[in-house]
Amino acid sequence: MSDDPPADAPADVPADAPAEVPGGAWVVTVWADRDYHDLVLARRGPDDTTSPGEFPADVEPREVRLVAEETRVGRGGDPAARPEIDLGERDPGVSKLHAVLLALPRDRWVVIDAGSTNGTTLNYAEDPLTPDTPVALRSGDRIHVGAWTTLTVERR
Repeated sequence: MSDDPPADAPADVPADAPAEVPGGAWVVTVWADRDYHDLVLARRGPDDTTSPGEFPADVEPREVRLVAEETRVGRGGDPAARPEIDLGERDPGVSKLHAVLLALPRDRWVVIDAGSTNGTTLNYAEDPLTPDTPVALRSGDRIHVGAWTTLTVERR
């Protein structure tokens, strides 16, 4: 068996990206991230009249196990189109379909910004991900959406 990446792997996933050791599960912890909210506030320009809203002190972290090949992240709406990770209506910066997590061969995952209104960032980076472009994930990465929501992706 070859260690070469599969031919259908997205181009943005480096060929030498580490394969995770089989046997664990990938879990996403969804939580209200005060540090991310503070960054959103600090990065607003002087002409920005939108409000990221107040930081919610009452949001409890929750875990979602990644079991499907595709997991959509967004906020409610039409029950037929509801994302697997439904962030509800509280975070005003989350789009109906904000991002997608895709499973790849060799137990790897990528995140794709689905053309969201406010962008998706990774690990507190200032620049948002390029829409519709897969970005490789590692265990422990933090995906930021909306005004205060962070999704920590871990392999356990």
